[in-house]
Amino acid sequence: MTASTLLFLPGAGGSASFWQPVADLLPEEWPRVLLSWPGLGNEPHDPDIQGIDDLVNIVSACIAMSPTRVDLIGQSMGGLIAIRAALRHTYRIRRLVLTGTSGGLPMETFNATDWRADYRRTYPNAAPWITETHADQTQDLPRLTTRTLLLWGTEDPISPPAVGEHLAAHLPNARLELIKGGDHAFPNTMPVETATAIAKHLA
Repeated sequence: MTASTLLFLPGAGGSASFWQPVADLLPEEWPRVLLSWPGLGNEPHDPDIQGIDDLVNIVSACIAMSPTRVDLIGQSMGGLIAIRAALRHTYRIRRLVLTGTSGGLPMETFNATDWRADYRRTYPNAAPWITETHADQTQDLPRLTTRTLLLWGTEDPISPPAVGEHLAAHLPNARLELIKGGDHAFPNTMPVETATAIAKHLA
């Protein structure tokens, strides 16, 4: 049994349901919270949410209210938020799981596919700031000493495996595991493989 609460962070799609298939496969006794992001994807807007920092504040509030330490599990943009929250709350975070995230790296370096046009077509009512956000956490990575599992799909064009390899080389306590055949949404479409890896890391 984990001595922590699992906090699931979705990507720019914003829906808590993204992580539901994985959460359903983890031990029932592990407490969990599945967050959504106001104004992203098809989620209702909140005028108080105007950027990534506001989403980090949502996570920070959940961490502060948790009666236990927290395991952060973040996909894509949720991974970037997880990194920022972990740097802010070092002693409250037990372990990290990052899947298919940029990690705050400059993605053009890795020949990553630009997701923004497709995102706008899929979610035309999403908050404008999401496709205008540029983050660079490169200098912060060596400070993130939390034990971290990096899960990457081998067929992810948005965050190629080279991104995971770079993060594994620059995070002091990280391990990379590849999900064969996984694309950017593999935690949702391949929940058995994802949950198995996560459970091993958190147990």
